[in-house]
Amino acid sequence: MRYSGLRLVAEALRGHRGWKPLWRDPEPQKDYDFVIIGGGHGMATAYYLAKTFGKARIAVLDKGWIGGGNIGRNTTIIRSNYLLPGNEPFYELSMKLWEGLEQEFNFNAMVSQRGIINLIHTDGQRDTYRRRGNAMLLAGADARLLTADEVRERAPFLNFDNPRFPIKGGLMQERAGTARHDAVVWGYARGADMAGVDIIQSCEVTGFEIADGRVTGVETTRGRIGAKTVGVAVAGNSGRVMAMAGMRLPIESHVLQAFVSEGLKPTIPGVITFGAGHFYISQSDKGGLVFGGDIDGYNSYAQRGNLPTVEDVAEGGMALMPMIGRARMLRSWGGVMDMSMDGSPIIDATGIDGLYLNAGWCYGGFKATPASGYCFAHLLATGRPHETAAALRLDRFARGHVIDERGAGAQPNLH
Repeated sequence: MRYSGLRLVAEALRGHRGWKPLWRDPEPQKDYDFVIIGGGHGMATAYYLAKTFGKARIAVLDKGWIGGGNIGRNTTIIRSNYLLPGNEPFYELSMKLWEGLEQEFNFNAMVSQRGIINLIHTDGQRDTYRRRGNAMLLAGADARLLTADEVRERAPFLNFDNPRFPIKGGLMQERAGTARHDAVVWGYARGADMAGVDIIQSCEVTGFEIADGRVTGVETTRGRIGAKTVGVAVAGNSGRVMAMAGMRLPIESHVLQAFVSEGLKPTIPGVITFGAGHFYISQSDKGGLVFGGDIDGYNSYAQRGNLPTVEDVAEGGMALMPMIGRARMLRSWGGVMDMSMDGSPIIDATGIDGLYLNAGWCYGGFKATPASGYCFAHLLATGRPHETAAALRLDRFARGHVIDERGAGAQPNLH
């Protein structure tokens, strides 16, 4: 079923009795050519593997329900304002895919390119953002430095009059913005299903079947499933799942909390990030202020957070825009982040034939969904890394070719 304005009118006249489920709920087959573990980036991978690369006999396995993992536990921001060569071209590819995503899979993912402003508070920070902006322009992205007056014109509610951290300007990416997180994965799931992909929910992988150095299948809570190729894209559970294959990853799992306020009148024009602390904020279509900050800082697989981080995020918001203190927080949630040693992702083959890894997304997982899926599908289909993901190799830590975007060093909780 294709969605359109005419379809909506027709269904309204028929009492909306013609709508069908977005995707099938099939029983797993005994074997597939491709088994992809994880329903977030994994779903995007399956979509491109089937539609772009023409592969068939594909299954996506998710231990829960589609949209219940990190793909639905984030702050919905999309952007490509990165600095380093290993990251910026990749995230710009993702930005370009975001721009045509809804038309491609015929689903409203509510992509809203309202722009992002990274605030500048010191002269040194201005120089740093000027360098980042130039790197973005060289990679084909858009970037513009704003003066303090231009920031005030766009966001007059920020603390300009008596600030602890004076606002001296900002780095603007006009094409950045937000997208509806669960609608994104639903759109990919619908598109993958239409291309023949089997989406198997409530199917947790409990082990790998490996013979003579090659993966031949997976053990699951719904039985054994044979596979010629297995792709693992399970975000914060990457270390636990890959341990079943005898691999220890350079990754730690940390909780990242996000928050939303009560619904308010339109206030935040786009996405704003605090340059003197880790705080970022936007406003949803329902009017809620959506914001977040740092990871909790300790290893955990729990999808919840601790109160000191709530306090820290609230303090950052109050320093940036004191008016937020009058808003009531409606709810919070936590995602399990697979924090890599250098803060950058991994898309690569493993030492086991037929087993591939997509992990280490840290803070960048949601915004990377289209490019991650496309590049991982390219790797699974061809056996070669996509040109924009060529630097995201698993062995870069051993080779000393780390991609330390923040310059924080080899410690996962710092990124």
